[in-house]
Amino acid sequence: MVLGIMTAIAACPAIIGTTEAVRSGQNKNAKEKHRGVKSNLIVGCFSRSRSASEINGCMVVLRDNKLYIASPDATRSKPGGHLFAGYFLPFPEENWGRKGEGMVTTISDDPPQLNWVYMDSFTCELKYGLRVDAEPNIVGPWTVTPIERRTTLDGWEGFMAVKEDDGSWALYFDYNDDGLSGFADGKKKMEVELTRRERRVAKEYDDE
Repeated sequence: MVLGIMTAIAACPAIIGTTEAVRSGQNKNAKEKHRGVKSNLIVGCFSRSRSASEINGCMVVLRDNKLYIASPDATRSKPGGHLFAGYFLPFPEENWGRKGEGMVTTISDDPPQLNWVYMDSFTCELKYGLRVDAEPNIVGPWTVTPIERRTTLDGWEGFMAVKEDDGSWALYFDYNDDGLSGFADGKKKMEVELTRRERRVAKEYDDE
């Protein structure tokens, strides 16, 4: 009897260690599951300027191979665009390890089509396109911050909103961390955050 109790006590640390390892793996899988879920991008801009209030909380849309902010004023001047609905996916022949992956987004619902999201190496604009379009440019690594799921590219948040000549707000990435010096000169620029938000779940109805 005593031997049995001692054996059980000796086995406890191993059992606890195994249980903790299983729980850790389950938590990790749960945390990583969001990476494959189609999510919208929400713009955060916390300056006190009037322009910041115009774009803060707005969604990102796709139009003419570029990423734009769907602010009310911009939508009136330039209607249309497909709502960003993207997720992370390994980019062919690229392996960034834990630093992140590539990112894709739907560009239409019918028929369903996907494009890669990338930063144009010559203009710093955020764009979307086929693999042949994306490959010569900065295609990743994309990931998110662990708590608030803010999007990062190449390990940091360098996203900027630039007001185009037609009044719409386009998204850029300040790759050189110099305020987009030499890019979009003479245009209004603001630092922004891009947060992934899971798409709203609609009610499903039976075919009948």
